[in-house]
Amino acid sequence: MTTEEFQFQETEEEQDKSNSLFFTNSERNELNDNPLRYRKDSPKTLLPNANVSGGRPDSKASNYFIALDSTIESLQERTQQLIDKINENRKKDHVLMNNFRESLLMKVSSLAEKLEESVFPVYDHNNKLIQDKLQELSEIMEKIRQIENELKQVCHTVEMMYKDLCGQPEL
Repeated sequence: MTTEEFQFQETEEEQDKSNSLFFTNSERNELNDNPLRYRKDSPKTLLPNANVSGGRPDSKASNYFIALDSTIESLQERTQQLIDKINENRKKDHVLMNNFRESLLMKVSSLAEKLEESVFPVYDHNNKLIQDKLQELSEIMEKIRQIENELKQVCHTVEMMYKDLCGQPEL
């Protein structure tokens, strides 16, 4: 490993420590000794540590704010990633629900067809029974008409006999 690679690796480790919420005070002090810091989102840009009011370097405050900014940015990035992941999962869930709905509709349709197919034989059987009963009823109605005609003839004959009996003089 070359000297430049080693120094670059140390700089990355320091950045990771400063971005972490759980680094120790001794590590924080080591980080504060470095007057120039790299930002996480732009690792090639150097940020000078200078006090805004007087121009003298205030490395503790600058490092703290840099670490705070990078922590906030890291949280924002993670939050955005989580939101994106949630939205992606919602899209997947929506596609899954649509597929489930279509599958369910197909199965319900298939079940309805099977039910309909099983009902037709019952209809056919009932239709045959009804047809037989209607045929019997028709035969019975025909017999009733015949009996009614015979009864009318008997009544007419009785009426004629009554007239003959009533119309004859008594002897």
